[in-house]
Amino acid sequence: MSEQPNCTCETIRYNLAFACSGAADVGAIADQAVRKLSREKAASMCCTAAIAAEIPDILEKATFAAKIVVLDGCDKACAKKIVDKGGFTNYAYIELGAMGMEKGKTPVNEESVAKTAAAASEALACQPAE
Repeated sequence: MSEQPNCTCETIRYNLAFACSGAADVGAIADQAVRKLSREKAASMCCTAAIAAEIPDILEKATFAAKIVVLDGCDKACAKKIVDKGGFTNYAYIELGAMGMEKGKTPVNEESVAKTAAAASEALACQPAE
């Protein structure tokens, strides 16, 4: 009788990124920066709302992530609060206001998105893997 291979789902290592996707300019920048990270394969974009909604497969995916980065557009920290309430504590965090991007006054353009994506990529690189 042949032996069945063990499942390796939990051993696949990947990075996840969660973003505020709020209505403000800085929310749009955070969202687009995470999409850029995903296109560049630095991290997979994951649905922040799914964490709040307690969607089991998304919670499981986040549990097994090697590294997580959370981006918030403003100091309301909506994405951070959602990820915290989901039970996750070991993640890199970026709030765009700390980068000099002011809510209601920051153009949503390639420069802002690239600057944010670069900061998120650096934060992931500095974060120790789980």
